[in-house]
Amino acid sequence: MTPKRAKTELGSAHVFLTGGTGFVGQAVLERLLSTHPDTTISLLVRTKGSAGGDDRLRTLLRKPVFRAWREAVGDAGVEDAVARRIRIVEGGLGSVPALPGDIDIVIHSASTVSFDPPIDQAFDTNVGGAIGLYEALRASGSTPHVVHVSTCYVGGLRKGVVPEARLGHSVDWRAEYAAAKSARERVELISRQPDQLRAFMDRARAEHGKEGPQSVARVSEEARVAWVTDALVDAGRTRAESLGWTDVYTLTKAFAERAAEELWAGTGGSLSVVRPAIIESAIAHPFPGWIDGFKVADPLILAYGRGLLPEFPGLPDSVLDLIPVDYVVNAILAAAANPPAGEPEYFHVSSGASNPLPFHRMYENVKEYFTANPMPSPGGGDIGVPTWRFPGGRKVEGELRRARTRLERRERQLSRGRSTTRTRAQLAELATKRSDLETLENFAELYRAYVQTEIIFDDTNTRALHAAIPAKLRADRGFDIAAIDWEDYLQRVHFPAITTLTRAFSRRPEATSTEGRPAKALSERTDVVAVFDLEGTVVDTNLVEQYLWVRRAGWGWTAWPASVVSILAHLPGYLRAERRDRGEFIRTFLRRYEGMSEARLEKTVRGGYADTMLGHTATAALERAAAHRAAGHRTVLVTGSIGTLTEPVASAFDEVVAGAMHVKDGQLTGYLARPPIVDEARANWLRQYAERGGFDLSASYGYGDSHADLVWLELLGHPHAVNPDSRLAREAGRRRWRIDTWRSGSRSSNRALIAEGTASDTREKGADGSR
Repeated sequence: MTPKRAKTELGSAHVFLTGGTGFVGQAVLERLLSTHPDTTISLLVRTKGSAGGDDRLRTLLRKPVFRAWREAVGDAGVEDAVARRIRIVEGGLGSVPALPGDIDIVIHSASTVSFDPPIDQAFDTNVGGAIGLYEALRASGSTPHVVHVSTCYVGGLRKGVVPEARLGHSVDWRAEYAAAKSARERVELISRQPDQLRAFMDRARAEHGKEGPQSVARVSEEARVAWVTDALVDAGRTRAESLGWTDVYTLTKAFAERAAEELWAGTGGSLSVVRPAIIESAIAHPFPGWIDGFKVADPLILAYGRGLLPEFPGLPDSVLDLIPVDYVVNAILAAAANPPAGEPEYFHVSSGASNPLPFHRMYENVKEYFTANPMPSPGGGDIGVPTWRFPGGRKVEGELRRARTRLERRERQLSRGRSTTRTRAQLAELATKRSDLETLENFAELYRAYVQTEIIFDDTNTRALHAAIPAKLRADRGFDIAAIDWEDYLQRVHFPAITTLTRAFSRRPEATSTEGRPAKALSERTDVVAVFDLEGTVVDTNLVEQYLWVRRAGWGWTAWPASVVSILAHLPGYLRAERRDRGEFIRTFLRRYEGMSEARLEKTVRGGYADTMLGHTATAALERAAAHRAAGHRTVLVTGSIGTLTEPVASAFDEVVAGAMHVKDGQLTGYLARPPIVDEARANWLRQYAERGGFDLSASYGYGDSHADLVWLELLGHPHAVNPDSRLAREAGRRRWRIDTWRSGSRSSNRALIAEGTASDTREKGADGSR
């Protein structure tokens, strides 16, 4: 039973704290340091990289939660606490080290922070961590009072009042733990079965075949790993629901309570279980609005403020059980100071029974706040917030499914068409809508248990514990849930706190925000290379059109109809080869040059072919190449075709890297002298080129138009998607790469630009011809 007059002081107790770097753990540590100055604190801390436990502690103590305490004690007081009061125990819940034998109080607040992690990770952290802790405590010889921090939602899916008592289930938690630990091995084996691997490879080849075999293998393996993670997340969610819990988080927290009851209380140890509801920002201590990152309800609140939730599948009369973090901390420390006389005691630190906040009241507060304090719109102005009608979960979820179907259909239509500035803008808009839709779908799944619940958590023990605190200390150390004014707390404290956190990214960037904007000035460096793809980037053409230009310029109009008819007859095969592998397409198509005179081809390229090509050359490409050369950058024109066909624009660049065709007796054989430099081959060439030339790829530039160019563009610090196809445009938008639209200029202006650049280059060369 709770004592009539609760103790509030911990005296000189030695407190062992887990989860001290987490949200609740930080606040507990701050309270121990600021309010209980005679305590000694052992802090379980994992090392990270080269940062030892002491380094992590000093970093932790610089966080905002400790600001008032630091100011009160000064630098000397902080150092004294680090040296005298705080002991670092390096380790984690996965491998709890040997613990001191003089621990008086344990506050176990560490757990996974995700509601939907893979099943093995959830069990390892929450259940395995509890097992490791209580076994290590028994081995240490300490006989502390344990405060096990759980959650109100451990009771699972139910309706009505939930008592502050031991959970009433008979699930074999040890068997579930063993099954969860082996789940990854089972799923990994399934993911490596031939049928699964073929499915991963087929999808990767369809999307990334043009990038090359290594890209296909990489994407295929990434898909396999993602499939394993998704399967383990689904395994956790499904197993939890099949046993009557909302999610794997609440399931494993329930099993962690069983571990505490059986492994600690069952062997004679003193145990208090504190179950907070949805923990949010502080109402008073260490200062109003203190919060460390976004918590459970905050993404929902902010998504509404950003206009992303036109409707939501919540029950208006469902109780959203919020509790300020300082109330939780005060309850934890009050429980720590008052161990039970015998059986474990349970405390619901919740608001639903004593001061309920229905979901419709929360919604009204959120709407009122964001109407008065709207978030800025990316396109300028303010974001208007929607009005919810609470039509019911099934109706909202049905509309979400229909919206996804419509969106995916439109994406397929745009992706199959020609990529233009307009279609790229439309695809970017659809990408934003997809992101918003996924946000809403995720929220509907994540929050279903919290906004459709019909649970009320009894808080009789918690209210009695608060009432037993001496009256003069209740204002500072109490947790009178009934005294919270929700409108004041939400409007004045909590909403301002979380919107302050999001100011840095409240303006959502648009995927096309770089298109059409002037390029940044180039810095003068000699260790920078600028790589330009030819077809589709510098020149608005492809291999097929180049061949037709050659035939028309070198063989006259009589050869033109026959060439066109022949190409059209073979077009399906060419398209299939292009989709499979760009190198295969190049090899296949260039066989058309078989039997052509090398001398006649060269003469043709210098003549009518050059005029045609210059009329299809982007003036912006020539200007950009000139700007790179003026900045001292090395400019390289790259093509998978044969070098002879680049001659009209070659002098605008420092170097041309191209294929060459085998020649026999002055005739082209139709066979390349070496494999074409495309996709992965171009990426490997670029790495070697940079290494040999001493170029810094992280400062270098690339210009490409095709999804096949992705594999080499991503090696560069300044990739540009120029007139990109739909797949490259989508990827460039996702990665925030610059998107450029270059259009063909006139022959005369392009010829003048090339001549000017060639003359300038000649003037800059030394007498020996070197730059």
